[in-house]
Amino acid sequence: ETTVYGIYNELFERQFMPDIFTNSYIGMNDKPGTRIASGGATGGYTVRMAYAEVASGLSDLCLCLGLEKCNDCYDEQTGTTTPEVLNAIAYSADMTYEYPMGMMAASSYVSMVNAHHDEFGNPTEKQMALVSVKNHGNAMKNPKAQSPMDITVQDVLNSRIICYPFKMLDCCLYSEASAALILASEEKVKELGIDNPIWITGVGAANTDCFIGNRESLGRLYSNINAAKVAYKMAGLDYNNIREQIDLAELHDAFSGQEVISYEELGFVPFGEGGPWIENSYEKPGEGPWIDGELPCCPCGGLIGCGHAVGATGIMSTGEAALQLREDAGKHQVQIEKGRAIAHSIGGPGAAYAAIIVMESAEGLTKK
Repeated sequence: ETTVYGIYNELFERQFMPDIFTNSYIGMNDKPGTRIASGGATGGYTVRMAYAEVASGLSDLCLCLGLEKCNDCYDEQTGTTTPEVLNAIAYSADMTYEYPMGMMAASSYVSMVNAHHDEFGNPTEKQMALVSVKNHGNAMKNPKAQSPMDITVQDVLNSRIICYPFKMLDCCLYSEASAALILASEEKVKELGIDNPIWITGVGAANTDCFIGNRESLGRLYSNINAAKVAYKMAGLDYNNIREQIDLAELHDAFSGQEVISYEELGFVPFGEGGPWIENSYEKPGEGPWIDGELPCCPCGGLIGCGHAVGATGIMSTGEAALQLREDAGKHQVQIEKGRAIAHSIGGPGAAYAAIIVMESAEGLTKK
């Protein structure tokens, strides 16, 4: 038995080595435990490490635990947490050149979105707003979501500008939360008598250049593309036909524009067609990434609807995908036909880290 902890940074917690204190708090003394920290992708990489623990035979049971306590990061001068939290995140940028120029998470992501728009003409502000409408709306069906809202495209467009063209409602909220999964070997599953396990059949991860300007393309995140291809190949799926092979995707929608680009990078639609895919399917049941569409994306509300407790987020999205495959997601349950789903995490400077987890129910494995 072991634990893998996903905790983004010490400044949020006001505690160095927070994993060892958590290890003691939860009664895991005298057992192995390790910590993962890879920006917004921390949760996804934590699931990957927990999977490796079990798949390698080192452990037959692994607790995968993500947690974040950013509201302890308090700014005495302003009496708020936001400036200190943003400063802690900004420390993830290059401290020699980028940080002094004001690099923040929003400006990092918006650079890629604007470059994509320059190349393909999308995502437009309306198309990004539709992501916010979708995910805040999905969150209304999720009792654990932080930001359920019934909003319109105009509401998003009218919200204040954060980093053009991102508006306030295009951005997720940083949050405090925890999320946990238990990963077990096949033998342990049988021993415990679990009759509806969800199987991890594909795990992919990739890191790209942390300096956006050094990349082959500013508007394409190759860590996403490469992580997806590795995960799909491991699971025996076809990158070029993935939309027909999965029931849903829990995407890393820290910013609405990044979700649109991820449609393309993860193989749902060809490059340049992400924005039109969500716009042309609006209010058309059975189409697009909507909760009643052909490939629901972020049916739980995603980061925009649920909040972004960084170390826990990728674990939450993996757990939400598993609940969907079990048809145990409550009011935000989608239709399950293939028995297959993916969870997606990105993060770090310029979203340099990416992780993809492919999950299948017993029914999905049978249909292969």
